[in-house]
Amino acid sequence: TASSAELSDYFTDRDLKQSADLSEAESITVSDGETVSITKAGVYVISGSAKNAQILVNAGDEDKVQLVLNGVSITNDGTPCILVENADKVFVTSDEGSSNSLTVSGKFTVDEDAAIFSRDDLVLNGLGSVTVSSPAEGIRSNDSVKLTGGTWNVTSGDSALKAHEGIYAADGSYTLNGGSDGLHAENDEDDTEGEVVILGGTFTITAGDDGIHGTTTVTVAGGSLSITAAEGIEATQVYVTDGTVNIQATDDGINAGAKTKSLSVLINISGGDITVSVARGDTDAIDSNGDIVVSGGTINITAQSAFDYDGKATYTGGTIIVNGTTVNAITGQSMGGPMGGGQKGGWK
Repeated sequence: TASSAELSDYFTDRDLKQSADLSEAESITVSDGETVSITKAGVYVISGSAKNAQILVNAGDEDKVQLVLNGVSITNDGTPCILVENADKVFVTSDEGSSNSLTVSGKFTVDEDAAIFSRDDLVLNGLGSVTVSSPAEGIRSNDSVKLTGGTWNVTSGDSALKAHEGIYAADGSYTLNGGSDGLHAENDEDDTEGEVVILGGTFTITAGDDGIHGTTTVTVAGGSLSITAAEGIEATQVYVTDGTVNIQATDDGINAGAKTKSLSVLINISGGDITVSVARGDTDAIDSNGDIVVSGGTINITAQSAFDYDGKATYTGGTIIVNGTTVNAITGQSMGGPMGGGQKGGWK
């Protein structure tokens, strides 16, 4: 299950390898106004600087394509810099020590509205850096996105990184500035998809709406998250088993609500180091429209209302600190004011 996630559950050995086998690689230099068409499996080293150019992958259903970015810079007016129409899986790998940029400067003129847009599975890795800028979505896959390495800086008008099936992180460094969400996993046609699993990596997320949004589950089982957003983490179920989570929110810090009929609503914290600070007003640090279970970890809250829940609250272990005071129950607490009930209708 997501709450007991392991690397092998989500990543292949190749997903986790940060450099490509270049022994049979093809070298490609981008040019202004040209589309580079890749129609078969292989490793392709991309370099050069160009305007209104595109790397188009349209390979076979079983083909794995690896794009090694080696000092490439593409700036387009309104189309994706990398577009994956078909493949089994596409790796976008930053070459060691390289700096790369993929920019869409104007409003999109096509339906594929991301600087990197893939209809199939996408893996982001490498040993260099990639800067992505887009007026809509930054990086998007209609299947899954796996994050296993490299340094990625994404600025977008909509979600910085979006996938239908799920987003899975093992390692790497990610600075995400999303006009909407930082990480967003959702499939409008199937509410049983849309999970986020973070087993490692360093994330600095600034978002206009949710830092991390999942239709089904969001699991933090490692890594480091620093989130500044309206809401920090939102899903039907939220699990924190390990890692460091720091949230500054203007609304709720961690929020569980019914976004799918396939799961009950739950926030389950069994480990990790969690710090949540929320603005004054009708806000909650940890808010579940169902149950809350805390059995481990450290939760440090600064809020008028620490916890809010519609179902049951169970506390069997871990450390809870509310506004500087260690408490031994899941309850709401004002900033220097009276204690209140954790459930809806309690003091806020």
